[in-house]
Amino acid sequence: MSDLESTEQHVDSVTRRREPIATYFHVHLVSDSTGETLNAMLKATASQFAAANPLEHIYALVRSRSQMEKTLAEIEASPGIVLYTVINPELRRLLEIRCSELQTPAVSVLDPLMNAFTDYLGLEQSHRPGAQHKLDEDYFKRIAALDYTLSHDDGQMIWDLEPADVVLIGVSRTSKTPTCMYLANRGVKAANVPLVPTSDPPPELFKLRKPIVVCLVASPERLAQIRKSRLGGLNASNAAEEYSDLDLIRAEVLRAKRLCAKNRWPVIDVTRKSVEETAAAILTKLSARQNQ
Repeated sequence: MSDLESTEQHVDSVTRRREPIATYFHVHLVSDSTGETLNAMLKATASQFAAANPLEHIYALVRSRSQMEKTLAEIEASPGIVLYTVINPELRRLLEIRCSELQTPAVSVLDPLMNAFTDYLGLEQSHRPGAQHKLDEDYFKRIAALDYTLSHDDGQMIWDLEPADVVLIGVSRTSKTPTCMYLANRGVKAANVPLVPTSDPPPELFKLRKPIVVCLVASPERLAQIRKSRLGGLNASNAAEEYSDLDLIRAEVLRAKRLCAKNRWPVIDVTRKSVEETAAAILTKLSARQNQ
């Protein structure tokens, strides 16, 4: 074996030792409601451990002793971390005692927040399971926002944009639709209007008073990659080639930025942003405007 081959093998062995080994572990999400809060907290926490892969076991609407006992039997069969949001004191005690016997970590994820609110407000908790999902004004506001957003997607009903809270504009493939849907789920009426290179923006955009207009952009290179992927194996027509042409995309993005600068519309670069991060930036801008 040559010295070069020996060195390469040594480098490979060192590299392999440094690569994290994937770890699979069980996580039990026990909730007397839908379990959405637990699922979100698990994803946020697990994302900080690149080599960890949680195997999720979800137990939603656990509100009786028989349901809890069935849940505990499954936890015993597949031991792991237990995250729970359970209001009923008897069911909580049953869960905590059994997890202690099994030497399984059990975390009530909302307790620190609940205790902080209780201390600060000086008020008692209502102890109502699923209270955040009640059919109240906020719930119907979200439904109305979703209905509005669905009917005002991709430039539809352009004459009816004034009732919106947010109007997103941008060239193709800048995640306008998924961002609008995320905002709607937060109770924000969001419409979106595509900026098409072959035509001027609709004149209705320039007459808006109530909604905040936000432009989404991305790097031309990233847009070209996404558009080519979207076209896939389709037969490339001239229009398709232009759709993914890098120079033409650069011109599209520049035109969009100039339009926003002229009208003082905020611009958000979504190249390295998730939909959630983009929506958070929009909500911050919307809150600042509403509090002016």
